[in-house]
Amino acid sequence: TYKDKACGTLGKFGVYSFNGNKIITTSGGGMLMSNDEEALNKALFWATQARDRAPWYQHSEMGYNYRMSNIVAGIGRGQLTVLNERVKARRAVFQRYREALGDIPGVGFMPEANYGQANRWLTVMTLDLTQTSITPMQIIKSLEAENIEARPVWKPMHLQPLFADCRYFTHGEKDSISDRLFSQGVCLPSGSSLTHEEQQRVIDCIYQLLGG
Repeated sequence: TYKDKACGTLGKFGVYSFNGNKIITTSGGGMLMSNDEEALNKALFWATQARDRAPWYQHSEMGYNYRMSNIVAGIGRGQLTVLNERVKARRAVFQRYREALGDIPGVGFMPEANYGQANRWLTVMTLDLTQTSITPMQIIKSLEAENIEARPVWKPMHLQPLFADCRYFTHGEKDSISDRLFSQGVCLPSGSSLTHEEQQRVIDCIYQLLGG
C-alpha cells in the first residue's frame, strides 16, 4: 500500500505480473486493471487478436495473442484467497533476514515508509563496498556452492547492449541510482514457502562470509 491505496490503483491503469516467481502466479502473463471500462474493453480487444465482428476472420486493427487461458486464470483466482497469508509469509522472511544480518557492517535492507506497507515480494540485501570487501557476486557464488540460488539486482536498461547508444539521466550524479543498486544488490531466496530451516542455511552461509 501507499498512503492507503493498494499498489496498482494509483493511476488510471494498474498492471500486475503473474510470472512464475510472483506471490500469485499463473506461470506467466498478468492482469490489467482500471476504472475505465471502455479502455479495458479496448485492451481486451487488442489482446485477443483484434478480430472484427464479422462472420469471417477480419482485422481492421493490429492485434496480439495475449489472452490467458481459462485454466491458468482459474489457478490465479484460486490463489487470491491466500494472498494475505502469502504476503505475511514474505514479510516474515524479510524480517528474519534483517534481524540476522542487518547489524553486519556494510549490510543494508530496504526500509519501509511509515505511510505504506511493502509486500516484500523479494528481499534484496545491499552491500556498502566502502565498509566491506565482499562483493555481491562473491555472495552469489558462495550460495551457489551450497546449491542455493541468488541473483544480482536487475541490470539497468541503459547498461543493456541493446540500448548502449541511448541517453540516460543520473540527476547530476556520476552514477544513477539503478547503477548503484545493480553493483551493490543481492536478491535473496524469498519464496512464500521458504521454511525456517531453508532460510537459516542461507543466513549461515552469508554470515560466515560477511560476519565470521
